[in-house]
Amino acid sequence: MIVTAETYHVPVLLQESIGGLDIQPGGIYVDATFGGGGHSRQLLSCLGPQGRLFAFDQDADAEQNIPDDGRFTFIRSNFRYLKNWMRYYGVEALDGLLADLGVSSHHFDDAERGFSFRFDSPLDMRMNKRAGMTAADVLNNYSEQQLADVFYLYGELRNARQLAARIVKARLQQPLLTTGQLLGLFGVDVPAAASAAAEVTSGAAGAAWKKDMARLFQALRIEVNHEMDALRQLLGAACQLLRPGGRLSIITYHSLEDRMVKNMMKAGNVEGRAQHDFYGRTQAPLAMVGKVIVPTEQEQQQNPRSRSAKLRVAEKVES
Repeated sequence: MIVTAETYHVPVLLQESIGGLDIQPGGIYVDATFGGGGHSRQLLSCLGPQGRLFAFDQDADAEQNIPDDGRFTFIRSNFRYLKNWMRYYGVEALDGLLADLGVSSHHFDDAERGFSFRFDSPLDMRMNKRAGMTAADVLNNYSEQQLADVFYLYGELRNARQLAARIVKARLQQPLLTTGQLLGLFGVDVPAAASAAAEVTSGAAGAAWKKDMARLFQALRIEVNHEMDALRQLLGAACQLLRPGGRLSIITYHSLEDRMVKNMMKAGNVEGRAQHDFYGRTQAPLAMVGKVIVPTEQEQQQNPRSRSAKLRVAEKVES
């Protein structure tokens, strides 16, 4: 599969997310989710000769999109290690951090990665193809209770227990190794093309099935890549590294990650527990900037992935 910056991923809320950073030309910034590099290139266009941009991505495919710019440093790693890498590069404070969470268009469109139920492909779903467990490992090795917990917590599926029981029963006959096998448990054949997928999921019943499958695949993806733990670590490190006046600009796509981002920006922790000083005054290291921003109707039509996107911006306050 030939990958270019244009086909890898269409950046969501591009102008809004970069604008939220209030970029200082000589500042130091991080793009925690490099992907196709769209946000990074826009950010670089706002920096002066002394500015610096560090970008994270654990997917080797993303390296094909690295810009030829001396101010840019690509870090092939999970963004959860932000603090360690900044220490490695001698960076003590950041002027801003951008993160476009979720999955790149490239991952959904790559039939070999297993992120989409449009294709019959290996149940992989790893962002980092070099290491870690796959979705097949989760489905075949987790207990029924563990599977139910994953589906309920990360997919918010009300029928999590029934789904888990069906999977455990099926794997006794043969291991579940492909998306086709997984969908076959629910009486659906994997379409060979996107047009067939649209036909299968037409109508009210089809729409409900599609929503449940999207949540099931989301739950597996989150578990495989430890996304919630990684986001928790990223937000905590970013909060510590931002200098006073520095900005966080975060794009989320589902309620789980959005809740964590909102809590961190309002309370300084992902649980949303308010901290108080000796006099009972609320203390928080960040202050929300403006309201939640969602894509315009035009952007949603041009880029369907943006339909569930929310942008939140916060600024580090004086300690």
